[in-house]
Amino acid sequence: MLPEAKSEDLLYESDVSWASVYSYPQGKMVGKLKNFYLAAGQCVDNAGNVYIADYGKSRVYTYSHGSSHRKRAIYVPGAADCAIDPTTGNLAVASWGGAGVWIFANARGKPSKFLDPDFIGYYSCGYDSTGDLYVDGISHVGSGHVVLAELPKGGSQLETVKIGQYLGWPAGVKWDGKYLAVGDGTTPVVYQFVIKGGSATRVGTTQFGSGLEYMHNFWIQTRTLLASGQCYHRCYGVRSNQAVMFFDYPAGGTATKLITAGIRASAGDSVSLAPKS
Repeated sequence: MLPEAKSEDLLYESDVSWASVYSYPQGKMVGKLKNFYLAAGQCVDNAGNVYIADYGKSRVYTYSHGSSHRKRAIYVPGAADCAIDPTTGNLAVASWGGAGVWIFANARGKPSKFLDPDFIGYYSCGYDSTGDLYVDGISHVGSGHVVLAELPKGGSQLETVKIGQYLGWPAGVKWDGKYLAVGDGTTPVVYQFVIKGGSATRVGTTQFGSGLEYMHNFWIQTRTLLASGQCYHRCYGVRSNQAVMFFDYPAGGTATKLITAGIRASAGDSVSLAPKS
């Protein structure tokens, strides 16, 4: 890790056996975190600590902003994605292995575990601004049927949310400040939903151009959406079919920036802001 990384805003990108680190939004590579088996989804707490799920090792690894040293390893079977509750600092981890959603108070200690009988795999998760948790995944009903669930703040069980929108494959759940943003990896597209009374009502759609073919996950940083995915043959003229692509949010359309250096299988990303002195 380059020394200047600690004082810069940083973009972290999961990439199978490592996670690349770039200055944000410039996109200069400043470091690489190694020794992952299948690096996946990410999340960031209010102090700028970065949490990276490793599905292959069933762990979530924690790093201080701009550091290559692992502070902590948290065990979750088939860890696929994570989210930080902005109201409490609790860490939620979604298990693609079917173990449910595990929540760690203050990102430590023994977890509380939550299951939804409609799920066989939990792909990604995200909190809204009031501490309600949302998770998407795959259902045992039908072939590859995408499902969404909510764990209300203080709730004791996941509750399936009815979606009147077809989703081909789960690809991220994020709160955009106003709406719940849910990704469809195969289209690819991000839909904005209002959740009320156990139902999701679509109120917006963000569609992507520039050759984005498949989206594994995404991150929203103010008015920019960063999509981790692959492109048709070459991304927007770049000699690579894997990239982190920057889009205006919620407008979508043509990518405003691409990062391809050091990426071979983009799988998840996050932005950690430099701590204020």
